[in-house]
Amino acid sequence: MRRRRYKADQTPGQARKQAHRTLRGHSPEMSVVCLRSFSPLASSLKKPALVAPRCRQAPSLLPSRFPTRFSFRCSYAGPGINEDASTVPIDVVADVKTEKIVVLGGSGFVGTAICKAAVSKGIEVVSLSRSGKPSYSDSWVDQVTWVAGDVFYARWDEVLVGATSVVSTLGGFGNEEQMKKINGEANVLAVNAAKDFGIPKFVLISVHDYNLPPFLLSSGYFTGKRKAESEVLAKYPSSGVVLRPGFIYGKRKVDGFEIPLDLIGEPLERFLAAIENFTKPLSSLPASDLLLAPPVSVDDVAYAVVNAVIDDGFFGVFTIEQIKEAAAKVKT
Repeated sequence: MRRRRYKADQTPGQARKQAHRTLRGHSPEMSVVCLRSFSPLASSLKKPALVAPRCRQAPSLLPSRFPTRFSFRCSYAGPGINEDASTVPIDVVADVKTEKIVVLGGSGFVGTAICKAAVSKGIEVVSLSRSGKPSYSDSWVDQVTWVAGDVFYARWDEVLVGATSVVSTLGGFGNEEQMKKINGEANVLAVNAAKDFGIPKFVLISVHDYNLPPFLLSSGYFTGKRKAESEVLAKYPSSGVVLRPGFIYGKRKVDGFEIPLDLIGEPLERFLAAIENFTKPLSSLPASDLLLAPPVSVDDVAYAVVNAVIDDGFFGVFTIEQIKEAAAKVKT
């Protein structure tokens, strides 16, 4: 064990007290505070921190959002005092917030965009999907943990370990029963699993209602989505997020082929934005949004999810325009 050294005229107790005063920024003799490589602690101090070139720290590896204990050596030498004779190791406990998300359906069109955006922001990502790892070899793909499995038979104790958020992109079409199952039951099961395992936040990719009449909203697709929404908001009243995009465009990869949906979606989005003032009076007409609801980029949906994950104050139901606004806050 390394021996602690103190100034010649100090007792060990006095040295420790002076070191703690230094960290709090109250010592008139403070020359440096060792915070070279642990910026979260630096940002939490009230006073500006100077950087010491010989700072040594050893952070421990603990689950996300849990207090981390690390140690570093702090110099508090005053004028005329040898710095080497006045250093003492200090143990500090800091609340380090890192994120780990589990993306359900992460190998799909929207799911891969979310995984990619999250990786770009330094978020740890796990994907659960039937197909597992995508076949293409983009650089970010290797930074995601790909798990092949069915949400109805998932081993949640393994998939959700250490997660801070679950993001569900589950959904699809088929007959009435199939749509109720994949859009509703699958998501309800996932919400309850996340809640049971203490995951702090759940984000659901739902769908815009397009101002459709009730008899159309009663289809298995929409009833499934709304059932899932209700479960998210009931189980996560102060942290659940429901995103309701319309038509999502981007470069969609299917069986090795790329479908450039952005060639349709992007010009249409710009056109509808340009005529918005003229079309607003029509928005109250039944099913008018089938023509007037603006498309949204898959990247905007992905970055809105990232915003939801990193912002504790981000919760509730978000419309198309609100999705774009949320994405703009974190896109670079």
